[in-house]
Amino acid sequence: MDAEPETLTRAQLAEAIYTAVGLSRNESAALLEAVLDAMASALEIGEQVKIAAFGTFLVREKGTRIGRNPKTGVEVPISPRRVLSFRPSQALKARLNARAPSRRTKVAKADL
Repeated sequence: MDAEPETLTRAQLAEAIYTAVGLSRNESAALLEAVLDAMASALEIGEQVKIAAFGTFLVREKGTRIGRNPKTGVEVPISPRRVLSFRPSQALKARLNARAPSRRTKVAKADL
């Protein structure tokens, strides 16, 4: 069975900012929170968040549709909702496919 992949956390991102930029740990965490808050606020009002050489976050509107309970086969209405989508850039796709999949290394200074 495959091992579960590691997850990059807010704390690790803040630590990477601290290491690369030289801000204090508190300032690095505050900077990260400000960036994430700005992204979330833009998405809430329906704006796209485009990060060059990384990708685009966007909110899509899904309409009402009919779903089916797989156990019973009963049709169930699914209400309209907004969903978050991410489209990776061509540069990110190329980077991901440039080498064979391996365990993710720690965020390095060059990765920021």
